Amino acid sequence: MSVFSRLDRAFQNAPILPLTNCSRYVLMSDCHRGMGNSSDNFLKNQHLYFAALEHYYKQGFTYIELGDGDELWENRNMKNILDIHSNVFWLFKEFAREDRLYLLYGNHDIVKRKKRLQPLFSPLHFHEGIILSTGPLSGSMPHISLYLTHGHQASLLNSTLWPLSRFLVRYIWRPMENLGVLDPTSAAKNYHIKNNCEVRLNQWAEGNRRILITGHTHRPILPTEPARYYNTGSCVHPRCITCIEVQRLSMTLVKWSMNARSDSTLYVAREVISGPVSLLDSPTQSVL
Repeated sequence: MSVFSRLDRAFQNAPILPLTNCSRYVLMSDCHRGMGNSSDNFLKNQHLYFAALEHYYKQGFTYIELGDGDELWENRNMKNILDIHSNVFWLFKEFAREDRLYLLYGNHDIVKRKKRLQPLFSPLHFHEGIILSTGPLSGSMPHISLYLTHGHQASLLNSTLWPLSRFLVRYIWRPMENLGVLDPTSAAKNYHIKNNCEVRLNQWAEGNRRILITGHTHRPILPTEPARYYNTGSCVHPRCITCIEVQRLSMTLVKWSMNARSDSTLYVAREVISGPVSLLDSPTQSVL
C-alpha cells in the first residue's frame, strides 16, 4: 500500500467536527507519556503540558491529540502510565465530560486502535483521522476542511511494518539511547527521514488539494503564507511544548515554556511562534 493510499484510508471513516467562527480547537501531538523513569521523555515537560491543558480547558477549547500520546513501544503497560500521569488523565476526563476530547493514535500507540482506555473513560474511541469542516458551500463562505492525522502513514517502517519498528525500539534502540545513541529510524531524530516524511505528507496535501495537519516528525510548521501542510510539533522538545490553536477560523502556532519575572519568580508562558494565519485565505480545496 502506497503513502497516498494509507493517508486516504485514514480519512475514509473519520469523524467530521464543525469548524465555525466560534470553534476553538487546540491540536497537540507526540506527548510520549511514559512510566516516569529515565526513558520517559514527557517527564521533563509535564508541568508545561498540564499548565497549557488547564488553560485550554478554562478557555473552552476542544482538545485533539494527534497520536503518540502514550509511549507504548518502549512500555507494555498502559496502567502504569495512567498511574504516573494521573493528573493529565484526570483533566482528560473533565474534557470528555463536556465532549471536548478527541484522541488519535500514532505509530507509538497504534495498539489503541483495537483497545479502549479504561477505567477512566467509558467508552473512549481512538481514531486514525479527524476532519474539521465548515460544511457545504453556502453564500460567500468558502468551504474549509482541515484533515488531522498523526503522519506516520508517510513511512512504511512506521505504518505497515510497525511491529518490526516496535521490536527494534523496545529491544535495541531504547537500551542504546540510554548510552547516548539515537534511533536512526526515527523521524523525530533523523533529519533525512524527517524531511522525507514531510515531503510525502505535503505531496498528498497538494495532490488532493487539502489542508493536512500532522505531528510525527516533531518539527512545528506553520508558514505565514497560506499553505497545505502544517505540523503541531511535539510535547517533548528540550525546553518547551508546541501546539496549534484553531479559533476564529485562523491557526496559530504557539510555544509553552518556563519564563522568569523581574523578581526571578518562574511561570509558564505562552508565546506565539507563527500566525495567526487566516483559513479564509487558504488555497482552494477539494470538496468532501
